[in-house]
Amino acid sequence: MAKDEQAYLDLCRRVLENGTKKDDRTNTGTYSVFGHQMRFDLQDGFPLLTTKKVPFRLVASELLWFIKGDTNIRYLLQNNNNIWNEWAFKKWVESADYTGPDMADFGNRSQNDPVFKEKYQEQMAIFKDRILQDDGFAQTYGDLGNVYGKQWRDWKTSNDKTIDQLKDVIHSIQNKPDSRRHIVSAWNPEDVPHMALPPCHTLFQFYVADGKLSCQLYQRSADIFLGVPFNIASYALLTYLIAHECNLKPGEFIHTLGDAHIYTNHVEQVETQLGRETRSLPDLIINKEKQSIFNIEMTDLELENYHPHPSIKAPIAV
Repeated sequence: MAKDEQAYLDLCRRVLENGTKKDDRTNTGTYSVFGHQMRFDLQDGFPLLTTKKVPFRLVASELLWFIKGDTNIRYLLQNNNNIWNEWAFKKWVESADYTGPDMADFGNRSQNDPVFKEKYQEQMAIFKDRILQDDGFAQTYGDLGNVYGKQWRDWKTSNDKTIDQLKDVIHSIQNKPDSRRHIVSAWNPEDVPHMALPPCHTLFQFYVADGKLSCQLYQRSADIFLGVPFNIASYALLTYLIAHECNLKPGEFIHTLGDAHIYTNHVEQVETQLGRETRSLPDLIINKEKQSIFNIEMTDLELENYHPHPSIKAPIAV
């Protein structure tokens, strides 16, 4: 139970104590290490952090968005999920169609300037409403390019055919469980320049043994405070769902990180989290009447016995 979460807390300590100070794309600055691995035994409970509240609803709706092959934030907003808004919003405010107040560097300015923050919130509200109400606007500014869902479900080949990697890997697990090729890749070099954010979680592989399904994720870039707790829960959920479809038990989730970093404006929040005691992990309940991962909806997932410490807010680096 707590030992799995301890692996995450140990990562936080390692980076705070031994991380290298580095500049980054967002101009925020990070403390970073290269190469780290965590293991989570899914038989011990669902690995949703308890030292701060992590909203399972957001984790699940984002994953279902990926599974559907969707790349437009409209579905997320329809499910009151705002975690991808900033990248789509940036596309709009930097376009010739945008006529509102200057929103340059809004990620940092909205944290330090109360007047700017109010303007930012007003423009974001306008943006979200237009995504939900205006089909043309949503098509132009809500789409994030060929991000995760596109690569998982509709990878375009050189001869203009497509590959449904997720469907294929489930078929492979069911029919060739001992294969070493149960792999899905989100990193498509040809598409990277056209994505709002190139995939951070780039490749995952499944492994079947003793009636259990395990998953290992390679993540090239890992925002430890905000992103990694979501990534752990998301790929654990994916493993549970595919195990459910394949009549297997969930085994391990192994999380391998490349550049693992704490943003300089997250240090105080991480230290607060490290001062808290871990609690028992929750249980995930999947609707047994739904077998296929492609038919699962939010109402088919239920989290029980989740009693975390309060959430800790921090700015997102865009």
